[in-house]
Amino acid sequence: MSRQLDVITIGEAMAMFVASQTGDLAAAEQFVKRVAGAELNVATGLARLGLKVGWVSRVGNDSFGRYVRQQLAKEQIDSRGVTTDERFATGFQLKSKAENGTDPIVEYFRKGSAASHLSAADFNEEYFCSARHLHLSGVAAALSDTSLELLNHAARVMKQKGKTISFDPNLRPVLWKSEAEMVKQLNQLAFQADWVLPGLSEGAILTGHKTPEAIADFYLDHGVKTVVLKTGADGAWFKTASGEKGAVSAVKVENVVDTVGAGDGFAVGVISALLEGKTLEHAVSRGNKIGSLAIQVIGDSEGLPTRAALGE
Repeated sequence: MSRQLDVITIGEAMAMFVASQTGDLAAAEQFVKRVAGAELNVATGLARLGLKVGWVSRVGNDSFGRYVRQQLAKEQIDSRGVTTDERFATGFQLKSKAENGTDPIVEYFRKGSAASHLSAADFNEEYFCSARHLHLSGVAAALSDTSLELLNHAARVMKQKGKTISFDPNLRPVLWKSEAEMVKQLNQLAFQADWVLPGLSEGAILTGHKTPEAIADFYLDHGVKTVVLKTGADGAWFKTASGEKGAVSAVKVENVVDTVGAGDGFAVGVISALLEGKTLEHAVSRGNKIGSLAIQVIGDSEGLPTRAALGE
């Protein structure tokens, strides 16, 4: 377990079936199979840029679980932290084919999945501490109480060991018992992070503030070092604990194909650049660029570039 990694993340992967025709999912007769999952998207994007990435999860002993493992191998993502759970199945989802830049409809079949049974028992300290950075998302936090416990435990240990931590709220209100519980638990995770990456609307829900600076100050006042807010068509806005702040314009896209995965692409850009020692402005600019690539293709990770394709 001593092999060194750049990043470790925790989450659920699902088989994803994307309709080949636009319109109601009920009428769709042909689908393209892909793999989906916010944290896996980030792991994939970072691995394509040449970082050594580990992904921790559980999959079922089924064809979907084998498919997930095949994709990990294809993307050269370290899978030593992935457990095959004999008791529960791998989740899957159906996604409509969107047009004109509208958000696709996604129907999830994940309740009781293998990944929802992630727990602190899945934390191997030697493995986690072989990485210099931990990336967490609000999706894995919402899967179950035991999954949330795992994320909190991982954050505490990694912070104690002097590792850096990033957190993308990635709100999934339908998975939480209440909005109040979601806000409480996700903010507790965010306060342990060095870099927090909310969308503007997410930040408003989590902090009660509406402006980028007020949202950023809320987290900075709780010990976060850097807050980067995705501000939609405007691009992104950032502020640090030292007072550095600024805006970075969005990359204009002529044809938006599929908006799912844009935030994950943004996280890939910011995290990879900061781990490379780039300036924060450079990191946010890279986040905008990769986010723009993600929305020009069908699928959650197809638009994530290799290092050569990134062109930096």
